Amino acid sequence: MKFTIGLLTGAAIAAVLAFTAQPARAQLFGKKAPREDYSVALPVAPVPVSPANGSIFQAGDGYAALYEGTRARRVGDPLTIVLTERTSASKSSGSQLDSGGGFSLTPPSVGPLAIVDPNALKLSGGRNFKGSGTADQSNALSGEISVTVAQVFPNGTMLVQGQKRVTLNRGDEFIQIKGIVRPSDIDASNRIASTRVADARIAYTGKGDVARAGRQGWLSRFFQAVSPF
Repeated sequence: MKFTIGLLTGAAIAAVLAFTAQPARAQLFGKKAPREDYSVALPVAPVPVSPANGSIFQAGDGYAALYEGTRARRVGDPLTIVLTERTSASKSSGSQLDSGGGFSLTPPSVGPLAIVDPNALKLSGGRNFKGSGTADQSNALSGEISVTVAQVFPNGTMLVQGQKRVTLNRGDEFIQIKGIVRPSDIDASNRIASTRVADARIAYTGKGDVARAGRQGWLSRFFQAVSPF
């Protein structure tokens, strides 16, 4: 008996330690999702400069067309994304169910069955259900973040990615974004709204004392994960 209790205690402790060893965003069961890459993209190596041929214009020295200006268009070029995210959603549902049925027999008034009470031969039943639910959610994110061009596709669209880390006195704040933009959506000041970024992945997270205070402890998360209720 003592050996069984000790074995169960050891298994419980091992499960708790395995759960706490996982990151806060990892799931208790299943594989952990790979971490998204928001690292800065560096410019590609420059093309070897051809020897001067006596012309005033040298294409090998690099140039920007008059209609392009200072807009990002090559790998490694910086781009400013203006965060203007604002979403809201609401949902409500309701259902109601009513049903009933009955059954009865009337015994004969003469004979041996006349002593049977007619009320004893009646059967009826019914059921009803009523439920409703509502949900509301809204989010807003504003600010600016500078990213770099990580890849240029054959159709001209560009994959941009980047992150901003702000270190405060009681923790760090991270703003990360990744997505695809069109050069025609970039304005003359090399800025683009986040609503014009396709397949956008925006993350706003933090770590430190403030973020840790707003998160459940490891023991509470463990019992919440294994609780059947």
